Amino acid sequence: MNTVTSKDGTKIAFDTVGEGPPLVIVGGALNDRHAAATQAGLLAPNFTVMTYDRRGRGDSGDTPPYAVDREVEDIEALVEEAGGTAFALGHSSGAVLALEAAAAAAAAAPGITKLVLYEPPFIVDDSRPPLPDDYVQHLDELVANSRRDEAVEYFMTVGVGVPAEAIPSMKDSPFWPSLEAIAHTISYDGRIMGDNMAGKPLSSDRWSTVTNPALVIDGGASPPSLRNAVQALVDVLPNARRLTLEGQTHEVDPTVLTPVLVEFFTS
Repeated sequence: MNTVTSKDGTKIAFDTVGEGPPLVIVGGALNDRHAAATQAGLLAPNFTVMTYDRRGRGDSGDTPPYAVDREVEDIEALVEEAGGTAFALGHSSGAVLALEAAAAAAAAAPGITKLVLYEPPFIVDDSRPPLPDDYVQHLDELVANSRRDEAVEYFMTVGVGVPAEAIPSMKDSPFWPSLEAIAHTISYDGRIMGDNMAGKPLSSDRWSTVTNPALVIDGGASPPSLRNAVQALVDVLPNARRLTLEGQTHEVDPTVLTPVLVEFFTS
């Protein structure tokens, strides 16, 4: 494990594996750096892969108050550590964070040069219910009242759409305590998503400065809301194309994704 110091002084923990052009993997909600270890290992023959604990998770710090800009600065610190430029792979809400980092870099240093964004979970139409207006506030309140298990359950059922009857078996699983441990960061991802889970079209100019080559990927077996979100993002990015991986879901198989990443980032 290594650390970098972000602009606000927060220590961000990361692992590095492989050799080649640098590639930063940005995880989604309730993921720490270990969640991407398999993907990183598969990419290691072609890239120097950096997986990191987003602030508030694992071995990274969490200096208050939270702001999305601080997470963007965390990625900037990692890219600087990598030599000043890097590719980025973002999954789920991590894809939106990677996109925000690319937008910030476009206004300053080169930073992120190519982007792969896997299923950013925008809600752009009526293919699924929008999030409640008080979604982020309610998550914060649950955590503040030491109801972390309820925060994770709320995210799973309301945010993700997991059927309520599936939650008891999830709570009995070995991984549930690790989710509760970082439940306070779920609202961070809600803030990253902003107002883009309200069932409305994406802004046509929010990411208009991101002219970097971008590949936006969806799984052919994913729900319509996620697949529609991918097309909506491709429609507003200046230099993006869409790829559908048949048979894949939101939990994409790293062995299926790897050759796609290698081809895109090395072409």
